[in-house]
Order: sequence, then C-alpha cells, then structure tokens
Amino acid sequence: MTNSLVLASLLLAVKSVRQKHQASVELLWLLDEFRRMVNVCIAVGIEENISSLKTLSLKSYYRLSREMLGYYRLGAIGIATVMLHNYRKAKKKNPRTRIPWARKLMLTTCYGFRVKDSLLRLPVKPWRYVYLNLNTQTLKVLSGVDIRSVTLTPHSLSMTYRKDTIEIKPEGYVGVDRNLDNVTVASTDQTVRTFDLSKATRIASDYRYVKSQFKRNDARIRVRVFSKYGERQRNRVQSMLHNVSKGDADWDQKTLSQGERAEQKLSGEDEQLELWRAAATGRV
Repeated sequence: MTNSLVLASLLLAVKSVRQKHQASVELLWLLDEFRRMVNVCIAVGIEENISSLKTLSLKSYYRLSREMLGYYRLGAIGIATVMLHNYRKAKKKNPRTRIPWARKLMLTTCYGFRVKDSLLRLPVKPWRYVYLNLNTQTLKVLSGVDIRSVTLTPHSLSMTYRKDTIEIKPEGYVGVDRNLDNVTVASTDQTVRTFDLSKATRIASDYRYVKSQFKRNDARIRVRVFSKYGERQRNRVQSMLHNVSKGDADWDQKTLSQGERAEQKLSGEDEQLELWRAAATGRV
C-alpha cells in the first residue's frame, strides 16, 4: 500500500541539458545525410499528400539512403512528420505558406547512442562510431537519470532525460482576470483584490492623440517625434504596470504559502484588450 502511494505521488519530468562542441568531419557528414533524409521525407509527404507518421514511414523508408542506419531513418521520418503537420496547419490560415525544408545541419535520434565514462558514443555505420566528450556539468546532470534522446548540430549537443519528481499538492489557487482598465485577483479563500489601470489607458490615449496631430510629411522627423513621445509613454505606463505586478506577487505570497496560479486564457475580446495594452506600453 505504501509503495503504491509513493508511485502515485511521483511524476515523470522530461528535461534537457545542452553543451557546446565542435563537430568532426565524419560527424558533419552524418548531420548532412540526416538533413538530406528529412528533405526526402518532406518531398514524399508533399507528393503523396500525407502527414501521418505511419503512412509516411511506409512510403519513404525505402527511399532513404541505405548507407544510414535504420534508427537514423526513423528519426528523419519523425522530424519530417512534425514539419509536414506544422505546414498543413499553417497552410489552412495562409494558403501562400512556403513548403518547409531542412536547411541547417542537424541530427536527432532516440536509439543507438551510449554514454560511457565521459564520452557519448554515436554509431555512424555498423561497428563504426564517433565519440563526443561530455563536460563536467553535463555528466553531473545526467548522473542517475534515463537519457531519452540526443540532438546534434555542428556546434551544440542537447540531450533530453527523464527524471522522477514528487508532486506537490497546492494549498490553494490564485486566479488572475486581466482586463483593459483593471486586473482582478481572486484566491480560493474568497479573497478578491482589484488593481486599477484606467490611468494607464488614459495616458496611452493622450499620447496617441498627440502623435496624431503630426501632419508633416517627413519620415525622419516623424520617427524622432514618435520615438520621443513613445519613450515618455512607456516610462509613465511601465512604472504603473510594475507596481501592479509587484503588488500582485506580494499578495500571492501572503495569501498562499505553496499554491498554484491560474491565469485567464485570453480569447476574443480579451485578446484584443491585451494587445491594446501591449501597444500602450510600446511592446508591439
């Protein structure tokens, strides 16, 4: 019974560690071949109008270079599937979306690699390997964890790993409702606090009116004038937003010693209001 409770309270967190390295000539060849295979898979997916992993594997696996090991082929198919999925999703919003291609040298694999001592061993061909030195920080992070995948570029190495974490049950929740003229914060102990931001919107409106009075058709002077008033507007509004954020954070710490914060998901009109506030502070 105790063991089952302990397992129930454990969560699996996937993290990554990254370090710099300099790729050898043989490793550069491997990265280039992997990039070529990704592009072949994308071409097959576009030609056959497919984007599912299983179908793309059946159609493209035997078109890939037979000099490459099988798990590199599977990795290339997986990368191409993600790129095709994102392409089809973007094409629904914009029919003029360009066909994606892998341009940078890279390699991602979940199989075949091995960490021994301070070296990462990657197979290039059957019974032929390349070795990469792992620094002290990377070895410290990877000690006693399950390594999931390796991603390589000519100048960087990234390794994802799985780590057990203990779930912390919150004592309560804090919800934040963001509007144009105010921010309302409420907690599960029925405490509600509202921060007034109407002055910030008035400042943005005033400076917008001032800039609208500029009629001279001179781009250089317009840039100077707009930059001048835009900086003044940001300085006045940003301090108010900072005070609200600080007051909100201090109130959260006093209200919940170990809680979770749930912010309203913006959609529709709320999203437009948030964009207006970003424009008022000069962030867009």
